[in-house]
Amino acid sequence: MAKEVYTRIIGTGSYLPPQQVKNTHFLGNEFYDAASKQLIDKPNEEIIRKFHEITNIEERRYVGENQVTSDIAAFAIEDACQTAGISKESLDFIIVAHNFGDIYEGNVRSDILPGLANKVKMKLKIENPSSICHDVISGCPGWTQGMIVADAFIKSGFMKRGVVVGADVLSRISDPHDRDSMIYADGAGATIVEAVESEEPTGILSHASRSDSVSHAHLLTLGPSNNPNMQGDELWVKMAGHKLYIYAIKNVPGVVKDSIEKAGLELADIKKVLIHQANEKMDEAILSGLFKLYGEKNIPEGIMPMSIRDLGNSSTATVPTLLDLVLKGKIDDQEINSGDYIVLCSVGAGMNINSIVYKW
Repeated sequence: MAKEVYTRIIGTGSYLPPQQVKNTHFLGNEFYDAASKQLIDKPNEEIIRKFHEITNIEERRYVGENQVTSDIAAFAIEDACQTAGISKESLDFIIVAHNFGDIYEGNVRSDILPGLANKVKMKLKIENPSSICHDVISGCPGWTQGMIVADAFIKSGFMKRGVVVGADVLSRISDPHDRDSMIYADGAGATIVEAVESEEPTGILSHASRSDSVSHAHLLTLGPSNNPNMQGDELWVKMAGHKLYIYAIKNVPGVVKDSIEKAGLELADIKKVLIHQANEKMDEAILSGLFKLYGEKNIPEGIMPMSIRDLGNSSTATVPTLLDLVLKGKIDDQEINSGDYIVLCSVGAGMNINSIVYKW
């Protein structure tokens, strides 16, 4: 059998910001209804309790006062390079997936010039001029989209090794008067990828994607504060939560099934499904929907690792961070072994969906 080129992960890394923010942090907030712009006439204890019931988020991480997205992306890459045992100068490309660039404390406007990949390269002090920089902005699926781009770079034959990092600081772009702000978190996760020639399929086996913008782009956007009395013209993350939930559970299972079929596998071959950490109940519904597509009722225990309870939703960072934590034994009763087939999947603003099938 002739050898083919595959994209393989040789190291992972992540950065969990220092501030651990529990749900009680929001007891003093004034929450306004998104539609009426009226103060919600419920005690915050009840609002927070309902939020926890829906999402299962108990706490999240926020960056330190002097940290920005490019900082934490660089930290995650440093960790991944150390895990892989490689020099940063050996990277042919740096792909940074994010949504808002660098946002500094006290200012919600994005700084995206130069691009974050260039800023990260500068902060890592990578001198190699052949190490190209590439930003990916694709909503929460930014890292999975970046991995698909990296796979194309490597299979083109022009590049041999690179890094894909998902990093976001959502705490500074979240409306303090919006209940949905409790979902968002900060973080970064990175993967070192490398070309490998193999007679047997390995690494990235397949991927599938979907984008619905005409009728669904409005589900996750930027908009004014829910509080009509807020001064200034700042824009904040705005989410049509229920409609997004319905879109995800309706469409994500089919994309995952498509990626599994493209890999020539069956559902029973898949050992782990690592999905974007947006809402635990939503992820459970997506997984259930996937099994229903195969006519399966019994879902194997532990097939879907979760980190959202402690880390919240850090957008592009959730899947690579989750992968790193599992591989390093930092999530109880979870492991990925050599030969395992896993799914890496995300859904978010666009609306965009990506699913990758990977053989470890």
